Amino acid sequence: MASTSTTHGQTPAPGPPPKRVTRRRAQTRQRLLDAALHVFAEEGFGRSTVDKVCERAGFTRGAFYSNFTSLDELFLAMWEQRADAMLHDLRAALDGLDASGELSDADPDRAVQAVLRVIPVDDAWYRVTAEFTAHALRNPPLRRVMAARERAILEALMPLVEQALARAGRRVADRAALGHALIAVHDGTSVQMLIEPGVEDVRRRREELFGHVLRAYSTEIGHVLRTCSTESEDEA
Repeated sequence: MASTSTTHGQTPAPGPPPKRVTRRRAQTRQRLLDAALHVFAEEGFGRSTVDKVCERAGFTRGAFYSNFTSLDELFLAMWEQRADAMLHDLRAALDGLDASGELSDADPDRAVQAVLRVIPVDDAWYRVTAEFTAHALRNPPLRRVMAARERAILEALMPLVEQALARAGRRVADRAALGHALIAVHDGTSVQMLIEPGVEDVRRRREELFGHVLRAYSTEIGHVLRTCSTESEDEA
């Protein structure tokens, strides 16, 4: 009889340097990640097991444990992979706008539109991340791992946002505040997009909220220069 152990409770920890990844090993790992996303979305993270993931991927438990120590570690690898893909698509979208000269009018709206086109709201992924977040909130060590991973993603994301705003003639005063505000808007509006799929007003409000946040946490560079000049004159 197949084991039903979930192995959810093992918080990923730093280990020895990874072995060289062969092509076959990379393919096995990717099949496990793809299978896990389907299992998590269909079963719910809490009801998913290593056996179900292996069955979906067509592998044995040995193949799973040669790549991951637990479902928690697998999810974090999946999250990191999707974050890398998102950053790649975001960079390409912003570079395309920059090459066309569409980021030169001190208006971030075009950047928002381009970014939201390449970062669609994914129903399955949202359900999986919502469940995993709830799971992590009950596990303080895992919660700390998630917080550290999210900080790392923001550290990679925010320079792209700042560069895009600078090309549009805007300056960010507080990178961390803008990053957390963007995450809050993304998470909140994603729920609404999933609850009311295809509703144009919901899509438009999502776009507008991102634009409002970018403006609220940035200042026109010309305005900053004028303010500094005025302060210098007052001091003189």
